[in-house]
Amino acid sequence: IYQFHQRNGFACVLLSDVLELVQFLFVVTFSTFLLCCVDYDVLFATRPLNHSHVPERAKVTLPDAVLPAPQCARRLRGSGWLLFLLVLAGAVWLCRLVTALRRLVGYWEIRSFYIRALGIPAEELCNHSWQSVQARLLALQRRQPLCVPRRELTELDIHHRILRFRNYTVAMVNKSLLPVRFRLPLLGPVVFLTRGLQFNLELLLFRGPAALFQNTWSLRPQVKRAGARRAL
Repeated sequence: IYQFHQRNGFACVLLSDVLELVQFLFVVTFSTFLLCCVDYDVLFATRPLNHSHVPERAKVTLPDAVLPAPQCARRLRGSGWLLFLLVLAGAVWLCRLVTALRRLVGYWEIRSFYIRALGIPAEELCNHSWQSVQARLLALQRRQPLCVPRRELTELDIHHRILRFRNYTVAMVNKSLLPVRFRLPLLGPVVFLTRGLQFNLELLLFRGPAALFQNTWSLRPQVKRAGARRAL
């Protein structure tokens, strides 16, 4: 619900996901074009251009260095590593497409929740602050309990739910359970967490098949048992 509001509704989410997929295709296609369809010897004037069919010009332009389509296709077929990377990029794009479609299905249900339960039409969502949406959630909880174990919700409960994974990460860093502290010469102890390491930690702890959480809000039962904590 929070992400839906922050991303300004279903139309913006759909447009953003479509543009991300198109951007990925454009980057892969344009990179392939630059690798296979451009003669850089001609472009950088290390080899003279054949001007038998074109008038003499003072400089070489990009169209002069673009190879014909059959020659470009031959260069592409002759590069095994490039074909492998293209297949890999296609698989990544398909995974992103499936993920986007699944996410859009969930956002469509959230859109219906905004309209029917919270009384916020899609075209008026941009006029409502998160505080306004949160107030409607609290009022809805008092009228019709949502799928939460508490009868009365507060703003703090909602904030804890939104920041649950981040709070767990901060707590594990504070208890030195995550390898993010290093001791450097002359600088002493420093905290260093790369984006790649953060992604892997989130995948292992929160979103992967063996994660601590069985969904976005509930821990696995075996994690809650005190006797199994040491084994885990």
